[in-house]
Amino acid sequence: MSTMLVSKVKEKAGPLEGGRRLAIWLDGEVTKLFPGYFALVMASGIISNTLYLEGHRYLSDLLFGLNLVVFPWLLLLTGLRAVRASGALWADLTNPRLVFSFFTLVAASDVLGLGMNLRGLMDVALGLWLFAFAVWFALIYFSFAVLTFLNSAHNANVVHGGWLIAIVGTESLVILGAMIAPHQRELAPALFVLIHMLWGVGLALYGIFITLFAYRIFFFDVGPEDITPLLWVVMGAAAISANAGSTLILEESGVPFLMSMRPFIDGVTLIMWAWATWWIPLLVLFGLWKHGVRRVPLRYTPMLWSLVFPLGMYALASLRLSLAAEFGPLRAIAETMVWIALAAWVATAIGLARAMWTGLRGAVRAPALRPGT
Repeated sequence: MSTMLVSKVKEKAGPLEGGRRLAIWLDGEVTKLFPGYFALVMASGIISNTLYLEGHRYLSDLLFGLNLVVFPWLLLLTGLRAVRASGALWADLTNPRLVFSFFTLVAASDVLGLGMNLRGLMDVALGLWLFAFAVWFALIYFSFAVLTFLNSAHNANVVHGGWLIAIVGTESLVILGAMIAPHQRELAPALFVLIHMLWGVGLALYGIFITLFAYRIFFFDVGPEDITPLLWVVMGAAAISANAGSTLILEESGVPFLMSMRPFIDGVTLIMWAWATWWIPLLVLFGLWKHGVRRVPLRYTPMLWSLVFPLGMYALASLRLSLAAEFGPLRAIAETMVWIALAAWVATAIGLARAMWTGLRGAVRAPALRPGT
């Protein structure tokens, strides 16, 4: 009789204990949430938008629908982290290596807004742009204050910092801003002036960071730990700058002063696209050296989404430049690159699913919790 009673108690306690383990695991995942995880939305969104413009509506809508779930979910997790693990969040915000990763929230909002705009949801797109601009304005000065006052010689490593994500966030405001500006009536000229200014700010920041990056890569020792997926943001930042320039060319501002800048924008846009193109073989070579020559295993990391996004952005930048320059061969590059980006997205998504399953299974199978813990 007593044996049966103990057995029943264990059966009842089992699900409760498993649920508690799961809650502890989820709490831990929220605490250590990577601030650059919004790159998942960026990668999914940019591929979705490119597929939409190339006429592949079904695949585009699938990725768009996924973003409608993932974006608010990541916002919720970030909010929970701010409440339950504010110390960890503040540590990331004041870390020169991580603070620029928060710009993925800016770019993700704009990329999702572009998807909304393509589908005629202009008011939602405007709301996302305003939200992204507010976050950008807060982060742009805070991040550089961190870089100035909390950095050190040991941490001042542009290779590890993903600092160029700040440029990606800035230029994303230009692209979505150019889409919504024509519908803002009397505010349209002021908005066009603002996004031209932001395009210039993004170019200036790129000039600063790429100089530091090239100096670090080419004139100092580089180890396997220095070769991370964040390196692809070097190409992605150039590609999104070209995309933003092409968008400014394609959208008529109606402001004489801005229209006089057209030849300058034409030239810089082509240069930025060429620069992005130049980086692709070199970045592939870096990866082959790390994983082929140095035999470092390829494992899933949230930073891989910062590799997928530049591939998709390069495809869209090539497509937009083909329209702005009226040069058809670039369209073929865009059509090829978007499938490469989609393949990279699928591989990374499989890695994410496996990592989540491994973590979840490990949490459920963890040793029994002691009473009172």
